[in-house]
Amino acid sequence: MNQLPPKSAVASPVSESTNSRGEALDNLSMDSFWLEVENIKQSAEAEQEECSLADVKTQEEGEAEAEWLQDAGLAELLGEPAGDKDNLVLLSTLTRTQAAAVQRRLDTYSRSRRRRNKHPVRDVRDIFAASSSQDTAAEKEEPSTDPLWHNLRTSSTQRTETQDYSCTVRNPGKEEVFNMDVAYSEQAAVLLKGSFLSESRKLKDGNALIRFKIPKGRLGVTRIGDLSAQDMKKIPTLALIELTALCDILGFELKRNKAAKLKTTEKRLFGVPLNTLLENDQKLLPNTKVPLLLQALLSCLEKRGLETEGILRVSGSQTRIKSLEQKLERDFYSGLFRWDDVHQNDVSGLLKRFIRELPAPLLTAEYLPAFAAVQNIPDLKQRLQALNLLILILPESNRNTLKALLEFLSKVVAREKNNKMNLWNVSTVMAPNLFMHKGLPNKIPEGKEKQLAEGAADVVRMMIHYQDLLWTVSSFLVAQVRKLNESNSRRYQFCDKRIKNLLRKIHADKDKVEKNQGEPSKVVKVHASLLLKDSLEVHLNNATRVADVLRQFQKNLCQNGWNIVNTVNLLKCNNSTECTNLLLYEVGGNIGEHCLDPDTYLLDLYHINPHAEWIIKQNPSCPRMF
Repeated sequence: MNQLPPKSAVASPVSESTNSRGEALDNLSMDSFWLEVENIKQSAEAEQEECSLADVKTQEEGEAEAEWLQDAGLAELLGEPAGDKDNLVLLSTLTRTQAAAVQRRLDTYSRSRRRRNKHPVRDVRDIFAASSSQDTAAEKEEPSTDPLWHNLRTSSTQRTETQDYSCTVRNPGKEEVFNMDVAYSEQAAVLLKGSFLSESRKLKDGNALIRFKIPKGRLGVTRIGDLSAQDMKKIPTLALIELTALCDILGFELKRNKAAKLKTTEKRLFGVPLNTLLENDQKLLPNTKVPLLLQALLSCLEKRGLETEGILRVSGSQTRIKSLEQKLERDFYSGLFRWDDVHQNDVSGLLKRFIRELPAPLLTAEYLPAFAAVQNIPDLKQRLQALNLLILILPESNRNTLKALLEFLSKVVAREKNNKMNLWNVSTVMAPNLFMHKGLPNKIPEGKEKQLAEGAADVVRMMIHYQDLLWTVSSFLVAQVRKLNESNSRRYQFCDKRIKNLLRKIHADKDKVEKNQGEPSKVVKVHASLLLKDSLEVHLNNATRVADVLRQFQKNLCQNGWNIVNTVNLLKCNNSTECTNLLLYEVGGNIGEHCLDPDTYLLDLYHINPHAEWIIKQNPSCPRMF
């Protein structure tokens, strides 16, 4: 089994930006980190016979690019049959920097194939049949001249020139704007052209975490969970392309691991894949999104452990923890396990053990190196941009489990006065459990231990502190999802002259939208079929928001005595119907289903998606009153 990194007595020389951030951490103690590493090491050595590490194969040249193109939904560019050919319309939605990232990896893959004397990779133009077969052979030598890529780059460049990119220079102590309307890679490209990037490198945030505000545009803010499952499936692909483009602009290599196979003994709870746990749990409680065992551990700690001094840091008895694990394996699902008899430090030990024993890291084997590399990005805002994209790339089960853990850790930090665990303490304790995994190689360059340890703790600190921001779906990604849905519904065929027809249609639609945006008002119907038989007629103007419609719905409900389908279905809180307990959804058109921000301006939304229906539903997070 691989060795966990020992504590280094001498810090290695690092870049100026990394040093400044490390010094700005105010020499915060890393003792908790190294103590946790030692505890993990002792626990792992005691159970070495229970697991073995599989060899991790080194990827051949071009293999990483091929995997990336497949994960980005562009397998047909490799000359392979794609499972979903509709993903090819993805190319028409890319920004200039995103298109460049795809082209760069395709070119690298093409060169590697030619070196190995294999069949030539399919050119982008072959798939779209933008030219005749006689011209194909000559054009393959210059893929960058492809008309599709030219149109993508030209349109993206035009958008870049007309778009107002507002950039703020780091000013500690003040609230900063976190722009989610423009692709992060496009923002970074603009910063790179000017002097903003060099200035932000010098002004380090240090120990003081800056407050960021996401400005609400006319379409509001979209959180993870606001989009339908069908639309959320498109987000990881888009986020991967955007993350790669951002790393390209910043000059960082996006490294991804191959998942290592870990042999474990047969268990029901510990050492079981997240998806398997959830499948078993959903047989007992349908729609379970976080493993029941983790929920039980967090609930126990929240009830009796938040006030415990040194919770998470002070280790429980390894013997008792091992015994408790065996009892949980035997009695948890039967309901016979008694949590009241368990010491809180042992419960926190079980929590960390559960995370470590997952066959694959909670941050996934594939993207764990990317999470760790975030520390190398000098600017705090760009680190958060990368983290936001990585969170969106995670599988749903990992993302939901991580969110439950981070919400609990925030509660621990909030009780700092009693439990003596501040944000940095919690981060240093949890970092080894999230970033060190026995199923992955752990080759730490000599002299780099301190730098990597502090960086890992800093990444955990950012995830805890900025979790609300990180669990937001950027407006530019939502816009790309809409474009994908529009293209899929039209079922355009990219061949011969039809690509010109597509571009002509896109421009025509754009002109139509701009014309519609001149309409001062509109009358639409809002449905509430689960609550009422009648629909609500709403007059929209430039000032009409979602919150206004919900208030109007509440007013008509109370005053006009509308025919209620089922009184039980009408949410009641404190004997009064509250508009905050109701939500307005955008359904259909160029979106699957979208829970709308109360501050969304509906006339703007109508112009973007005129074919959608608007439906009022109960807030699923609010309790029902019977």
